[in-house]
Amino acid sequence: MPHSRTRIPAALGAAILALTLISCNATPSPTPISDNRSATYDTRQQSLPDNRASDTPRSGPHRGRSSHNQAAENAQPGNFDFYLLNLSWSPEFCATHPASPECSAYPGFVVHGLWPQNNDGTYPEHCSNAPGPTDPNSFTNLLPTASLVEHEWTTHGTCSGLAADAYFATIRKAFQEIHIPVAFTSTQAPPTMLAPDAILAQFTAANPGILAASFALSCGNNYLTAIEVCMDKSLHPEACQNVRSCRANAVKITPR
Repeated sequence: MPHSRTRIPAALGAAILALTLISCNATPSPTPISDNRSATYDTRQQSLPDNRASDTPRSGPHRGRSSHNQAAENAQPGNFDFYLLNLSWSPEFCATHPASPECSAYPGFVVHGLWPQNNDGTYPEHCSNAPGPTDPNSFTNLLPTASLVEHEWTTHGTCSGLAADAYFATIRKAFQEIHIPVAFTSTQAPPTMLAPDAILAQFTAANPGILAASFALSCGNNYLTAIEVCMDKSLHPEACQNVRSCRANAVKITPR
């Protein structure tokens, strides 16, 4: 006997087809795989706040300090104990922000800022509405971008007790006091990984007049992000007080 097919009523068939289509459309699309370096390090937006956690995830929202302490309340301009010079390892920033103006030059360490600090670990911020530099672009040979110049003045420079131009002249002088180790200069390919103490030892060796206790290293998710130098108000290096240095056993060093 020939095999007979069971006929499905047209209405029932249409209902089954509709349910199938609904089920397909409800299936979520696969989540795209993102580069973990874009999670939380440094957006360097037009107005750049800075993240003060040292062991923050790589690529976080902002370049950060090595201190986990709090901003001082009711801070007055000039009322602080010492400066913290932050030298950012630019290749780490450029790994997630290649379009930033600084990245085309493949720099190594660049100035992020000179930040007033207190011995108790607090720090003043936004101390006044004093006017900033007339031409922020004139300082982009010191700090990478005009937006960073403006941010550093508003957030930190207003607490220095100096006028804007004098503040950035102070930053320039502080930066000129520090010698970058040969392994991290533009003529050298840096190592891919080192212990923080080994990196700090290289900075101490390159700056024989500066105590090892004057240097701190900032890292994010075991990547080198910055070297910091503690200086008194006359820019003489001094031992850091309540400035946290990276505690990782080793840090990766993003190549230029």
